[in-house]
Amino acid sequence: MNQEEKLARMIADACLEEKALDVMVLDVRKLTVITDYFVIASGRSMIQVRSIVDHVLEKLQEQGINPVRKEGIQQGVWAVLDFNSVILHVFRQEEREYYQLENLWADAPQLLVDSSI
Repeated sequence: MNQEEKLARMIADACLEEKALDVMVLDVRKLTVITDYFVIASGRSMIQVRSIVDHVLEKLQEQGINPVRKEGIQQGVWAVLDFNSVILHVFRQEEREYYQLENLWADAPQLLVDSSI
């Protein structure tokens, strides 16, 4: 397992610790040059979306890892944390169903899927 995949799994695990829904890791290395992995997760509410993002930031900062860019955290509808080789998308469930980001990258192998409710 390469460093980028380890980071993606660490981010996914942190999402799951905060009870994120439908967590998946997509390997997009062969599909785009912008990143190696997408981690996609859902929260039931805007508060949970912010909580998931805050928890991921805290867990990674403990390892000395910080995102190069953060967007949408305050709104809690669709938050993005960009760690260069891994991009985390955390949606409120309604927005995830609307945008269907994972369908845009349907050709990407899935490394981790968790559909717990």
